[in-house]
Amino acid sequence: MAQRIGKFRRKTRSKLKKSIKTRGKISINNYLQSFKPEEKVLLKAEPAVQKGMYFPRFHGKVGVVKGKQGNCYKVEIKDFKKPKLIVVHPIHLRKCQTQN
Repeated sequence: MAQRIGKFRRKTRSKLKKSIKTRGKISINNYLQSFKPEEKVLLKAEPAVQKGMYFPRFHGKVGVVKGKQGNCYKVEIKDFKKPKLIVVHPIHLRKCQTQN
């Protein structure tokens, strides 16, 4: 079987790049934000912080918070039809703006 070539951030140059206006210090409010269980969140990576980052394939997906694990949150997302549970730091999460 062939070996996998590359690491975690392979082929993510544009996906994990901040715009020129948002570079610099990260917001402490985003770092310490809290979420309730069953709340919808958007996975949006903060490239300056690698700790608690999800796999880049899930970038831009919407998930549901299932619980907390240490400083991070357990988020359930759907990868095609299969539900997956990932552990994500709150700096990589945004509250989802859903319209009813």
